[in-house]
Amino acid sequence: MNYPNGKKSPARTSYTRNKPDFSNRGMTLEDDIAATNEYYRIANIANIHKKPTPIQIVDVHYPKRSAAVIKEAYFKQASTTDFNGVYRGRYVDFEAKETKNKTSFPLSNIHQHQIDHMKDCHQHGGICFLIVKFTVHDETYLFPAENLFSYWEGQLNGGRKSIPYLDIKEIGIVLDFHFQARVDYAKAIDKLYF
Repeated sequence: MNYPNGKKSPARTSYTRNKPDFSNRGMTLEDDIAATNEYYRIANIANIHKKPTPIQIVDVHYPKRSAAVIKEAYFKQASTTDFNGVYRGRYVDFEAKETKNKTSFPLSNIHQHQIDHMKDCHQHGGICFLIVKFTVHDETYLFPAENLFSYWEGQLNGGRKSIPYLDIKEIGIVLDFHFQARVDYAKAIDKLYF
């Protein structure tokens, strides 16, 4: 069809419906877990929270009363793990990590005091694990602490300094993305511990 001024109408483009792409949701793993925990709390599934990191504030600048700016602060002590709480009457404690590495999860992302804390919780009957997201693969796994401990001890004795991606894929449980429970780790806990 031509317009009265002689110009042709713009070409029509056809639109196709593609599958939704969740590869870049603009959220970090911790944000997704926080949203999941909020859903769990509201739905009365579990009560799990992010642990605040204790800091000592040294210097604060007050440009105006409503806008205080912390200029200097220090960690009071080494933190333990990222999240803890209660699920189905059991204490739950876990660390969440993301990696851009394609083939392994570097153990340098975990610290000795976190391993010690998880071992202590595990010894007292707590459920402990690592949630690791491979951003390159857009895959998230729950990796049991019992398995994490053996890799940790191995690297201390001269073994690998990482956990191979294929081992995490084989031993761990994949955590699919859902609308409300973005990182639905409760189902994985059920498979492993109940």
